[in-house]
Amino acid sequence: MEHDKIKHLVEEALSENKDLFLIDLKFLDENKIYVEVDGDQGIALSECIRINRYVESKLDREEEDFSLEVTSPDIANPLVVKRQYTKNIGRILVVKLSESIVEGTLKEVTDDTIMLEWTAREPKPIGKGKVTVTKNKTMLFSEIKEAKVKIIF
Repeated sequence: MEHDKIKHLVEEALSENKDLFLIDLKFLDENKIYVEVDGDQGIALSECIRINRYVESKLDREEEDFSLEVTSPDIANPLVVKRQYTKNIGRILVVKLSESIVEGTLKEVTDDTIMLEWTAREPKPIGKGKVTVTKNKTMLFSEIKEAKVKIIF
């Protein structure tokens, strides 16, 4: 199977709905094609089926046998593409950096960075006790080892 041809077919199918975007495309053992897609507002099962049917209709099983899986992202998986970060503004992320882990609400996404905000209890500058302060941290995408949406029940 040609990687570029399959990617082009997936992108054609995605172009019918501008809210959708490609997260991952893998070629696994035994001619299995794995396609992971998401949408700015999530993705319906019917869209996964539509994409699957579109790609399959453009390929010839007589020429080369394959299996095709089009799926939505698992909530437990890390964020991969910038558009996933943008989709999750306002949600709590757990971000692993090389030296630390930062947890906070995703407030901003730019071309190169994200900004998290959280509250912390710190000692008062004068006197006894603690005061609640709002903190934030801006991180480059290149610094992020892994970022996941925190699942809260």
